[in-house]
Amino acid sequence: MSQRNTPVLIVGGALTGLSAAVFLAWHGVPCMLVERHPDLLIHPRLRGVNPRTMELLRQVGLEPAVKKAGFTNRDWSPAIARTLADEEYVRPDEPDAGLDPDASPCSYEAIDQDRLEILLRARAEELGADIRFSTELSDLGQDADGVTAVITDLRDGTAETIRAGHLVAADGAAGRIRERLGVPVDGPGVLAHVVTVMADADLTPALRGRPVSIAYLNHPRPGTVLMAHDEAGKRWIFGVGYSPDDESPADYPPERCAALLREAAGTPDAEVTIRPQIPGTETKVLGFTLGARLARDYRVGRILIAGDAAHIVPPTGGLGGNTCVQDAHNLAWKLAAVLGGQAGPALLDTYDAERRPVGALTLTQAQAHAGGRMGLGDGRPAELVETDAIVFGYGYRSAAVAGGGAGRPLLPRELGGRPGHRAPHVPVRVDGRPMSTLDLYGRRWVLLSGPAGDWPKAAEEAGRELDLPIDVHRFGEDLDGDDLEARHGIGPEGALLVRPDGFVAWRCEDAGPRADLAGVLRRLLCR
Repeated sequence: MSQRNTPVLIVGGALTGLSAAVFLAWHGVPCMLVERHPDLLIHPRLRGVNPRTMELLRQVGLEPAVKKAGFTNRDWSPAIARTLADEEYVRPDEPDAGLDPDASPCSYEAIDQDRLEILLRARAEELGADIRFSTELSDLGQDADGVTAVITDLRDGTAETIRAGHLVAADGAAGRIRERLGVPVDGPGVLAHVVTVMADADLTPALRGRPVSIAYLNHPRPGTVLMAHDEAGKRWIFGVGYSPDDESPADYPPERCAALLREAAGTPDAEVTIRPQIPGTETKVLGFTLGARLARDYRVGRILIAGDAAHIVPPTGGLGGNTCVQDAHNLAWKLAAVLGGQAGPALLDTYDAERRPVGALTLTQAQAHAGGRMGLGDGRPAELVETDAIVFGYGYRSAAVAGGGAGRPLLPRELGGRPGHRAPHVPVRVDGRPMSTLDLYGRRWVLLSGPAGDWPKAAEEAGRELDLPIDVHRFGEDLDGDDLEARHGIGPEGALLVRPDGFVAWRCEDAGPRADLAGVLRRLLCR
């Protein structure tokens, strides 16, 4: 059996795995991704990329492509009714989902996950990632120095041994790596079992001109969903629950699903055509499990668990998929730093410390939305957090942050350069060219400084001592903008240290370059 070496092996070729491949390759880390399915799933799953996720895709050059591939109408219009043809719809009783347009240079983009995955796969391959579909993980082991995996090409049965420095388990809710590692989960677990189909069906008579992105219906049974897959009202994703004690997805052939769809739409004479959901196959009906659970560990040795493999949340609220992409982004820069010798191996422990609490927050909020829209779970918690705070304001507490984030998600206006939180978006001019301060972050550490104090020299000395590239930008000299010091929480002699992922790692409010910057960075990088 042949053997191949790779710094990082990614198992799972959906949203999380493809995002990890893009971010790792963009950081210059060679990686291999294996996915057992023959191609990408043609099923939307996620509808909508929030502005924070768009900021990350903007970093790697995908913002224009996502805008082009998304829906023209970006307004999210959920409806609750008995059938789609009802005279009146009820809108979910939830906090206003509007996002502050001044919080980010990016906007919410209405794009389905299947379309987004096509873009991610193409960008990953363009950046040099080795992407292999129809390839299954057959065996897995790890030791102190790395991971040994056996992968099998399902087209011809040939096997190959892969030796990797680290493995990213992005094998989804049904993946087995987490179970194989013995990592337990917390949470209520399975909430519902559903079968889904993609259908061509002209349901415009039921809509009667009303905008509906997704409809939560009580007919033919509670929890039924119709989700628009185009803007014309003629292609839909239909989902209906079933009891695994009495049935299975095999009991729902396409003909039965078509009849149930007509009942849900309230259009008994509609012509319905069920389409395959996996290219190259005739698979038309898929079973999904809706659940809520959180892994107790995101890292086991050299294996990092990400996305749905680490946290499963109900699809309501559009939170799960965005959290998956952000998991991959957090992990990628840390793997790049460790593999590149800039950080110690313990930096990878901060992935669990930072992202697991975000997974818990996401789970709680998604459950709340599911209780209000679909009647799943135990109902709504005492408080739903405002959308702006969920998108922009979660904080990190770990060894990679000096000080740590606030105990609650913050609104964008509260960020103010707080350590442990995303650095604020502030419009600036660089050589007369307008941009966002967020465009300064990505591959390197960045030091923002007030106009006084010799921070550039301090950063140069620290970078030389640690062999670490540091970009330095001085307000009023390199960056022109309004209230830059105040909006970053520093005075004229202060400075702000921002990590490659755009989160504030350390802040010196107004002391001048008296701090041991090299010592600060050494601690943050776990060296």
